[in-house]
Amino acid sequence: MKRMFDVVVVLCATLFLAIPILLITLLVKCTSTGPALYWSDRVGADNKIFRMPKFRTMKIGAPVVATHLLANPAEYLTSIGSFLRKSSLDELPQLWSIFVGDMSLVGPRPALFNQTDLIEQRTQLGVHRLVPGLTGWAQINGRDELPILEKVRLDAEYLQRRSFSLDLSILWKTFLKVLSQSGVTH
Repeated sequence: MKRMFDVVVVLCATLFLAIPILLITLLVKCTSTGPALYWSDRVGADNKIFRMPKFRTMKIGAPVVATHLLANPAEYLTSIGSFLRKSSLDELPQLWSIFVGDMSLVGPRPALFNQTDLIEQRTQLGVHRLVPGLTGWAQINGRDELPILEKVRLDAEYLQRRSFSLDLSILWKTFLKVLSQSGVTH
């Protein structure tokens, strides 16, 4: 049921968001050198690597590490990168990853391939078995502000409590957080 729900929501969202996605694509292309999309190697279910698209918010040549590991992340952002991140519009291309089954609407956020501490801790608690999500329990409980140990604890809690009603609640709370732009860094 979860997979069918994901596909139906993605198809409806894509129809509704087609024009904004096209406009953002053009904005990214017109304001910085390089492609509109950035394809990131991420860790999926069972620790398998998949390619996840995002609208590019960083300049070409920026280090491929989690943003919180950069000394001055703002120096790598494109002119509209901060806006895209704060509004979460950079995440829209991930609808493709949900459609093809690499991601779900709700699950733990996919780790970067080189976030070994996060990957190892999730694996120890069985969280690695879950399909990663566009949003998740950790995102509505702190988002970028959470230390890794707390994210993993919340991911493990989601693993134990997951249900369709919890997913609907997480989606609603995510919508409210995105509107308020709370818990986002850079």
